[in-house]
Amino acid sequence: MIIKSNSVKPLFDNVLIKPLEEESKTPSGILLPETAKEKPQIGQIMAVGKGGVSDDGKKIEIIVKIGQKVMYKKWGGNEIKVNGEEWLLVEQKDILAIIE
Repeated sequence: MIIKSNSVKPLFDNVLIKPLEEESKTPSGILLPETAKEKPQIGQIMAVGKGGVSDDGKKIEIIVKIGQKVMYKKWGGNEIKVNGEEWLLVEQKDILAIIE
């Protein structure tokens, strides 16, 4: 089943992130094989949920916006295939920073 990007609508405080490709060269110009590359931790927000409610009943506001570049936890989220690519569905709390 092929999932299209416009058909994924995250629920609660979940965010859909498209990982950005890591550099395939070191600063000195050495090409890295696929097996030597680290898992990307920077991506672009493609969709956001409407917010949620914490365990103590407080509303969780969504502070990130579609189109922003963010840094997220290395092992956070769930991978889903969108348009044939691996994207991540993460909770907003797993986003560490907005990159400007």
